[in-house]
Amino acid sequence: MLELAVIGAWAEFALRWLHVITAIAWIGSSFYFIALDLGLRKSPDLPPGAYGEEWQVHGGGFYHVQKYLVAPAHLPEHLIWFKWESYATWLSGFALMALIYYVGAEFYLIDADMLDLAVWQAIAISIASLGLGWVIYDALCKSRFGDDNNRLMVLLFVLLVIMAWGYTQVFTGRAALLHLGAFTATIMSANVFMIIIPNQKIVVADLRAGRTPDAKYGRIAKQRSTHNNYLTLPVIFLMLSNHYPLAFASDYNWLIAGLVFLMGVTIRHFFNTMHMGGGYKWWTWAATTVLFIAIIWLSTLGQPRDEDDALASLSPTAARFVEDPHFEDVYWTVVGHCSMCHAQDPVWPGLHWAPKGIILETEAQVARAAQVIYLQSGVSHAMPPGSTVLMDNTARAQIADWYRRVSGS
Repeated sequence: MLELAVIGAWAEFALRWLHVITAIAWIGSSFYFIALDLGLRKSPDLPPGAYGEEWQVHGGGFYHVQKYLVAPAHLPEHLIWFKWESYATWLSGFALMALIYYVGAEFYLIDADMLDLAVWQAIAISIASLGLGWVIYDALCKSRFGDDNNRLMVLLFVLLVIMAWGYTQVFTGRAALLHLGAFTATIMSANVFMIIIPNQKIVVADLRAGRTPDAKYGRIAKQRSTHNNYLTLPVIFLMLSNHYPLAFASDYNWLIAGLVFLMGVTIRHFFNTMHMGGGYKWWTWAATTVLFIAIIWLSTLGQPRDEDDALASLSPTAARFVEDPHFEDVYWTVVGHCSMCHAQDPVWPGLHWAPKGIILETEAQVARAAQVIYLQSGVSHAMPPGSTVLMDNTARAQIADWYRRVSGS
């Protein structure tokens, strides 16, 4: 019979794989169409209503693409909609976040030193913040303030920095940056679901009814698509950040996130300008390099915040692992094999920070990380890494028996 922890680990792997696949499909199509739009050229033989065209070569053949800024005179029989890539990316991402950060809220989401939240409170704040972000952003876009897209994007940047700081005041650093990515991705996917696709459906309905579509629907959809284009790269960074403590465990992680959004702008500006025939703006890469150096510098400032290692601060679930009569033996096994790396000040040569920010020095820290230790060292041989500190099968069995006995699996 499969254990719940093992099933959960494989479910996480499957969801992560699905999320990456769908994200590749969404980002790929998004970047392609932005490049296509910017590369359109005028031609004297364009059909009536066509805005521009582009010839492309790929896969041994040539493609002739024409764009109608509003709509063609007649609706073609075969029309491809690009929407499911976006929907599937958001749904798989939210499911993955729920599996890791909601199910494992006591370990990954809640930082009692910031806010001592109940699990349901932390989850409620998480979900409410995602929805609130879209409501505020959408209202700004539809207001007169949104008529100037450059002004709107500056305000959006300020909003994202505020949210970055706010998340770090509520959640763990790891969860804060992940939530900022989810906050931004929710805006992007909602742009597709709530604005871009509905506007395109209005145009299609007008064509079928013999009416001339209003050009405003295309302009609105184009604005939201442009926002998505500039937000994509920062979201990828934020989704990867949970693997790098230097990004999420820094005192200035919120400021690092803000600079990442600026890097997304400079990088996309280079490619967007190139695609529209504006040459190669090499200064954007210099600006990106300066921003990245600033991020590296910020990651080293301040002192790591000590985690509350008092046993009294443990949740009821984690406390049961300490109460087990064999916990002391397990604790010294973990400390003896893991704490040279997973420490506030690692002693392993060349290692300056605990991998993934997981510290295993105190009894409370070991109890909180019980499932992670079990999966990494009890079920698998992932930790300690091979040929470093050898952990024999007896020690691994001890960890596995401890976890299974306490968890009832």
